[in-house]
Amino acid sequence: MAKIDGLLKKICEIGASDVHLVSGSAPLIRLLGDLQPVKLPPLDWKVVQGLIFEILTPQQQKMFIATNDLDFSYELPGFGRFRGNLYRQRKGIDAVFRRIPSELPKLDRLGFPDTVLRLTDLHQGLVLITGPTRSGKTTTIAAMVDYINEHDARNVITVEDPIEFVHPHKKSLINQREVGRSTLTFAGSLRAALREDPDVIVVGEMRDLETMQLAVTAAETGHLVLSTMQTGSAHKTVDRIIDSFTPEQQNQIRIMLAESLKGVISQRLLKTSDGRSQVLASEILIGSNPLANMIRDGATFQIPNLIQTGKEWGNRTLDDSIEELLQKKRITARMAHYWANGKERFEKYLSAADQSKEKENRVGYA
Repeated sequence: MAKIDGLLKKICEIGASDVHLVSGSAPLIRLLGDLQPVKLPPLDWKVVQGLIFEILTPQQQKMFIATNDLDFSYELPGFGRFRGNLYRQRKGIDAVFRRIPSELPKLDRLGFPDTVLRLTDLHQGLVLITGPTRSGKTTTIAAMVDYINEHDARNVITVEDPIEFVHPHKKSLINQREVGRSTLTFAGSLRAALREDPDVIVVGEMRDLETMQLAVTAAETGHLVLSTMQTGSAHKTVDRIIDSFTPEQQNQIRIMLAESLKGVISQRLLKTSDGRSQVLASEILIGSNPLANMIRDGATFQIPNLIQTGKEWGNRTLDDSIEELLQKKRITARMAHYWANGKERFEKYLSAADQSKEKENRVGYA
């Protein structure tokens, strides 16, 4: 048993999502979105390196020494998998582990409307899951892949960095590739996937221009492409893709994206009213002729209005999702007000004490 296993088991037992090993400080855990210190002595950077190098392969060790950054995965039998990141900072070496549950998430239990289930039935197009770090994007993608795996016979190829949820073969054929182990880059693996008879291609994250271009091309040429991006809303996602290309390329990418984009889910994880768990809130943008026209004409600034007025296509604003959670008493009024885009809409739910607190916060940050 590796020395770090005891700490990783502990975060599983208490339900923490992350553990930080910090040179010169005691470890920290993230529980329901909040960082909390662990009652352990400060860690020397050599201790951190020893704990992590013990579970790395010689190739991974060499890669970290050469680049000062490393993404990797680690499996702890009986407790699940962990996504790890090792990096060098001013005081030494730090490491972060994200816990990946051993049980595959179920799409119909995450809190999405049926619209999202219908996106998995598509046989062509681009579907993007977006949101900030720790918003559950990987979980949503894994749930969509598992839903396809249970209900259809398709060839699904994933490109991940690293592999997090492991998918067994059910009705579908699932081939999972890990950047750094079974392929060198997202773009290279995506290019190869087009020659591997795929029905569904899953790109862990669209990080660079070449990956974006290949993903859009794959979606336009008869494949369902699922991927994630770290953007704050549906219309910002569209803008970011277009703005990643040079001005000379943007007209062409608008045309391709207008034809291929079938859905954008922008999500957040909010702490529940009882403070014991988190619940999903999401903005949903579904592909439609009006959306295609907006993208093609360079009028993406109109997308927020389309989301508000296009509920017949399955669109939903983030604030509608938050208000639904609030009315079901899944979250508090203060939590709703904090995460809402249109905060005025939620002020009527705040108590007098909450309103006073919000006023103090606004003054403090003025």
